Amino acid sequence: MTYEELLVNYEGIVKVKEDNFSKVHYLNGLSGLYKNGKIAINSNLKSDIHKKCVLAEELGHHFTTSGNILNQDNVTNIKKEKIARNWGYEKLVSIKNILDAFNNGARNKFEMAEYLEVTEAFLEDALSHYKEKYGIMLKLDNYTVYFEPHFGVLKMF
Repeated sequence: MTYEELLVNYEGIVKVKEDNFSKVHYLNGLSGLYKNGKIAINSNLKSDIHKKCVLAEELGHHFTTSGNILNQDNVTNIKKEKIARNWGYEKLVSIKNILDAFNNGARNKFEMAEYLEVTEAFLEDALSHYKEKYGIMLKLDNYTVYFEPHFGVLKMF
């Protein structure tokens, strides 16, 4: 799913606007913001793939947690951020998507990120989320997905 497809899928549910965050000093360094059904994406992000990953997280805020959580020294805010990010990971890098990527020839993290059209950092964070959720591996049908010691997918015949 591309950035444009993700935008279209949620058109009418949230409003999305790209803006130059560097113009506003307290937004400098942020990639995206969510407030009251509106998402702002930093137009200075280098690629649509990066924008898509940010959009998924901001959609996570819409569907799970929202509020002023800019202060990441507050434990409650950290938890809300994690919940929203996890929603984004499961949306763009679901276990089914990982298996689809594997079945289409992706054999390492770089190839998987490329196939799923996410950044490598987003994929890494998604895999960490799944390791927290499932442990070091997950058996599903005739597949085993390993999250540790190294990421990999094994298909049993």
